[in-house]
Amino acid sequence: MTLYPATTNIGKFAEFKAAAHLEGVDIERLPGIDDMPEPYESASTFMGNAEIKARAYSSLAPGLLVLADDSGLEIEALGGAPGVHSARFADFRCFEPNAGYKDIRNNLCILSLLDALPNPSRAARFVCALALARDGEVLLRSEGTVEGEILDAPRGTAGFGYDPLFLLPSLGLTAAQIPKDQKWQLSHRGHAFRSLLAQLHQANF
Repeated sequence: MTLYPATTNIGKFAEFKAAAHLEGVDIERLPGIDDMPEPYESASTFMGNAEIKARAYSSLAPGLLVLADDSGLEIEALGGAPGVHSARFADFRCFEPNAGYKDIRNNLCILSLLDALPNPSRAARFVCALALARDGEVLLRSEGTVEGEILDAPRGTAGFGYDPLFLLPSLGLTAAQIPKDQKWQLSHRGHAFRSLLAQLHQANF
């Protein structure tokens, strides 16, 4: 069985491909994704946006099982922000759009917002919502989370996005310091993907 992630994010694609191999599922690049228009993510929830992407991309790839995710960071002290705006949060709250490397800008943005608060909670969680669709119809859904804390400076170089700031207290390591195989067992994306694969095997598409 082959799934086609609706993402051009190299880090996400690599994580899905490595994990799917262990589960006996193939992951391939969605044909023509570079030329497909990005759907407008208008939902207020991660799952809502995952479904929008799954429907849109699967409608342009007839017959294929298209996997779409929406994931991000929720910080308690910021009222759940960046939330569904995680990928472009700095553009909304801190900087002019495209003013430098996106991941660095996003990390600097949340640190500056937290620094402006008196004794803010550093509690946070990563959330991942997955939707699997074929021919414009969502067939399966799953969600995964992982709890952690936001550091005041980045640590590690193995991750992407907010990983260098996200500490897993039980390990004393950030998501950018954890070995890839261990990270997949602990991460929000890993939890969501294993849940979806369990449903997929039962459904026997």
